[in-house]
Amino acid sequence: MASFKKSFESLKGSSHSAAKGVTDSAGMGQAVPVNDLAAQEASRQTQAAIGKAADKASDTIKEFGQKMETK
Repeated sequence: MASFKKSFESLKGSSHSAAKGVTDSAGMGQAVPVNDLAAQEASRQTQAAIGKAADKASDTIKEFGQKMETK
């Protein structure tokens, strides 16, 4: 069960790094500030969604593990 949690934490970290790379790349060119803000907001929303999904998956795995322990 710990390996599943590690995998989800890794997913959260990887997606954060990828999203940060997108916003960093957008800021390196001659981007219009509005586009940069839109990229940052999209990144923030994506991170929030990934975080919620990973937390939900982690909770589900924990519940499953607890059910298996009682059997």
